[in-house]
Amino acid sequence: MGLKEKLHNIKGKVEGTNWQTMFGAVHTLFYSPNETTHSGGHLRGADDLKRTMMNVVLPLIPLFIFGMFNVGFQHNAAINGFPEGMGFFSPEFWNLDNLSIGAIKLLPLLVVSYVVGLGIEIFFATINKHEVEEGYFVTGMLVPLIIPIDTPLWMLTVAIIFGVVIGKEIFGGTGMNILNPALTIRAFLFFAYPTWMSGDKVWVAGAKERANEIMAGAELDAISGETILGALAQGQDFAYSVSDMFLGFIPGSVGETSTLLILLGGLYLIYTKVASWRIIVSSVIGALVMGLIFNGVVNAGWINEGSKFYILMSTEFWHHLLIGGLAFGIVFMATDPVTASQTNKGKWIYGFLIGFISVMIRVFNPAYPEGVMLAILLMNVFSPTIDHYVVQGNVKRRLKRLKAKTA
Repeated sequence: MGLKEKLHNIKGKVEGTNWQTMFGAVHTLFYSPNETTHSGGHLRGADDLKRTMMNVVLPLIPLFIFGMFNVGFQHNAAINGFPEGMGFFSPEFWNLDNLSIGAIKLLPLLVVSYVVGLGIEIFFATINKHEVEEGYFVTGMLVPLIIPIDTPLWMLTVAIIFGVVIGKEIFGGTGMNILNPALTIRAFLFFAYPTWMSGDKVWVAGAKERANEIMAGAELDAISGETILGALAQGQDFAYSVSDMFLGFIPGSVGETSTLLILLGGLYLIYTKVASWRIIVSSVIGALVMGLIFNGVVNAGWINEGSKFYILMSTEFWHHLLIGGLAFGIVFMATDPVTASQTNKGKWIYGFLIGFISVMIRVFNPAYPEGVMLAILLMNVFSPTIDHYVVQGNVKRRLKRLKAKTA
């Protein structure tokens, strides 16, 4: 007896019980739902929510694998020094020691993310007697990629409970939420546990523990986990080349370091029509425009070198796309079809403001130089308003044309 026949036999036993919801979640993981509509005209498409979510997860997998190597590499590099002449295929990066360190750190975050998040979704689906949606498949993968690698598992558990319950379930579940669930989880962690989400000892595995040992008097070498953005915000320089930043040989959240893989993931999402190219392009334009404005202010001599804003304002405008989580946020967060603007013109406005505000927050808030999370959450709130005025503008123009024809 095949798997499909076994599931069919189980279905008859669990229908009408509290196990029906959980069975439906397992069944649709392997097979498409076999329910069909019985009235009206319909178009049958090959895609559904499950396939759409998997098309987002697929480009995240290379980032996850690369992140495991980079976690181990950054840990060893902080202790032994950054190797000279690093290339994308350098054996110093792609070795099993780096992979094992990264896997030990990253896999537990992934397991907790899925177990806790899906557990809550199944719980609410059982109570409300509706099917389990596949929306958390993406959120569960995104969360470990946007938090510091040493985030305690209990802390992540609390944040996921808050993000799924408050950020999604109270609005009605997948498709009804007004805020991106993964960023809601990240925002809760940042505001509830700020010392674990920022600073110079949270981005490299083991950095915080080793720093505590040094402060306790242990004879150990110092280990730094500072990101490029953190160094710039403190008025410091950094020793990473453009190629290092583009390829991803830098500290940071697991998924945000490799601009190359993010770019390839964005192209895949555009090709599969999961993500809006308008949002991606307009967000990039918005970030570049804000960066150019700051560069122009510096070049005009309107701000002196002693200002705390000078370093980030003088950073090359296009470098903002290579450092921090801006590129990752634009591709995988801003394009969330549930929380983004729905009209074409609205997408241009929505994306432009995300890029523009992200760089603005970076420069004017040195205590928290990464602004893409706050920019996206802010625009999530305003996206319905943007669409409302776009639609109203279209209605007014059509009424004017109608009046002109009937006059």
